[in-house]
Amino acid sequence: MEKTPLSMRKHIAIVGKTNAGKSTLFNHFIGQNSAIVSPIEGTTTDANTKAMELIPYGPVALIDTAGLADQTALGKERTEKTMEILKRCDLLLYLSDATAPAESIDVNINIPYIKVYTKCDLLTEEERAALARKEAEAILIDQTPAGYERLRNRMVKELQKQMQENQTLLGDLLPSHSTVLLVTPIDDAAPKGRLILPQVQVLRDCLDHDIKAVVTKENTLKEVLSEVNKIDLVVTDSQAFHVVNDIVPQDIPLTSFSMLLARQKGDFVEMKKGAETIPSLKENAKILVLEGCTHNTTHNDIGRKKIPSLLQKITGKTLRFTYCTGYQFPEDIRSYSLIISCGMCMINRQEVQSRINICRENKVPITNYGMVLAFGNGILHRACQIFGDKV
Repeated sequence: MEKTPLSMRKHIAIVGKTNAGKSTLFNHFIGQNSAIVSPIEGTTTDANTKAMELIPYGPVALIDTAGLADQTALGKERTEKTMEILKRCDLLLYLSDATAPAESIDVNINIPYIKVYTKCDLLTEEERAALARKEAEAILIDQTPAGYERLRNRMVKELQKQMQENQTLLGDLLPSHSTVLLVTPIDDAAPKGRLILPQVQVLRDCLDHDIKAVVTKENTLKEVLSEVNKIDLVVTDSQAFHVVNDIVPQDIPLTSFSMLLARQKGDFVEMKKGAETIPSLKENAKILVLEGCTHNTTHNDIGRKKIPSLLQKITGKTLRFTYCTGYQFPEDIRSYSLIISCGMCMINRQEVQSRINICRENKVPITNYGMVLAFGNGILHRACQIFGDKV
């Protein structure tokens, strides 16, 4: 549980006005004094994220945020930062001080939330009973463990509602005891001594679903194919599509790690449509490339070298590329003709969904590395066949 990446955890944000008790609740759940608790408004200036296990649900990421309606000098900037964080969250704990005058804050984001009243021990019995009647669905917290336990149970219940069938990468594409061949090139960009996260995730998904996995590099692919009697699917790094496609027989399904992630985290159909708009790009079109993690670039970096070169070769046009890293995303994307995302193994699903929705609302096509490389190598149809009606 402790080593589950943040990108694979449900994100829970604690929100509310300043001095509503957000940091106190945060410290209680993680079992340590990680967030500063103070009666001074605006004490929490930056979001504080901690990985934890929410029993019996599983691993989650809990986020303590700066107070909304912050009246301090930097209040506006802090509030804007909090609102950006909420876009990646799956559940909100919306805190209100039970002793303060009733005041609602519209966060204007369509995210499931649990309303929580803090400092209820400061109310009279009559006041508490009245609040409980008025806010029947809310959780009331005081100094006793009972309120915290009720909140934990509600959090588990809400997250269990959100569990989706597409949490698997390929477990629903193949029956158990199938055989998958994973092609994992080791080049200049490969991390020393380990596999990259998408490769590890697919390998673990195979094990979770009793699917046999064989791992090889592209230069030993022919040998493996001749030695293994039956291969049900080949999954390759997208950068090796052109080599692997020529080697793997047409009767064996082929796709990539990035395309599996497009289905699990994004909108497969939307991203496929985005790749199919590439031939329509015009001269000097602006392309936004989203990189999920910070890394040193190499002479053959996929996002900054290979894909720009491929797109300009396909279109015969001069294209202008802009890059955003991590959770960065422009406020206004209307000037872009296409947005290309990496597999986003380091970004959680809610954030990816949020970006796709923004693109859809602004009528800006979005795709990802795998889709672009499949299209560029003329095998997009083949690389999509394994998904059938599972998208």
